[in-house]
Amino acid sequence: MPIRELSKELQEVAIKELNEDPQRIQSDLAYIKEWLSKQPHLKARTDDQFLIAFLRGTKFSLERTKEKLDMHYTLKTITPEIYHNRDPFAPEVQKILKLGVMLPLPKLISPDGPRLSLARNGLMEKHKIEQADIFKVSTMMQDILLLEDDNLAVSGFMMVQDMSDMSLGFVKSLSISLTKKAMTCFQHGYPNRIKGGHSFNITGVFEVLFNMIKPFLTEKLKRRMCVYDTLEELYKVIPREVLPEEYGGQGGKIEDIAAYWKAKIESYRDWFVEDEKYGTDEKKRPGKPKTAESVFGLEGSFRQLAVD
Repeated sequence: MPIRELSKELQEVAIKELNEDPQRIQSDLAYIKEWLSKQPHLKARTDDQFLIAFLRGTKFSLERTKEKLDMHYTLKTITPEIYHNRDPFAPEVQKILKLGVMLPLPKLISPDGPRLSLARNGLMEKHKIEQADIFKVSTMMQDILLLEDDNLAVSGFMMVQDMSDMSLGFVKSLSISLTKKAMTCFQHGYPNRIKGGHSFNITGVFEVLFNMIKPFLTEKLKRRMCVYDTLEELYKVIPREVLPEEYGGQGGKIEDIAAYWKAKIESYRDWFVEDEKYGTDEKKRPGKPKTAESVFGLEGSFRQLAVD
């Protein structure tokens, strides 16, 4: 299957920032496929559009691409609470999709800009949504974007988070072990270039939440986390026209964006069913097998956030 042709704007970014050489792409893909065929523990997708996202995300470093692919499938195997049974029609998934808790936004800041995604975190508590289910649906969206979104593959990903309506009690109920697993998956299991996070409608609860996730963030991402008390402050960084109408923008209604993503994820049902067969067989891994304990360093009793 041929690789999608990039827009002129994205092609310029790919060449300038990602070391992409259009004349070398096929040989790089062939090298990665050959390497995958020789890994006894890995069962991985080998379609070109999937693999080119990993090459772009690692700036065409073949060694880093191999490491990222191995980690991608390792994490899919050792975090079943996030990656297994990803049925778009499961009630818990349907609930999240209908509410629009997380929404990749249709509008871009510029033709060569990163993909923006809106998270309305307060809906989790209001609608009693399980933490693992949120992470599961997030990975479903990430997998689709990995396959379909050239802006994300080339220019990266930026999170916009509405932090209103979150209570201290809810934050204290979150599992630290599960949070660490999810942060590891999103930062190290995907080839996305994470350009930062912009959180608004900040209350005192945010500091508690940020202190919880901070130890699990890379130093680069910590520097790229920004907070804003109001939407007016956010507009200075994220143009209001790309935001949904409910946030004062011209980027469509949340209801319509949620309906689009609900239909999109449902259309991938067969893909998600098939995806269950990919991963790692740690008994066949050369050297020491990887486990949740070796990757995450988790202690069984370390489950919840302790807040005085």
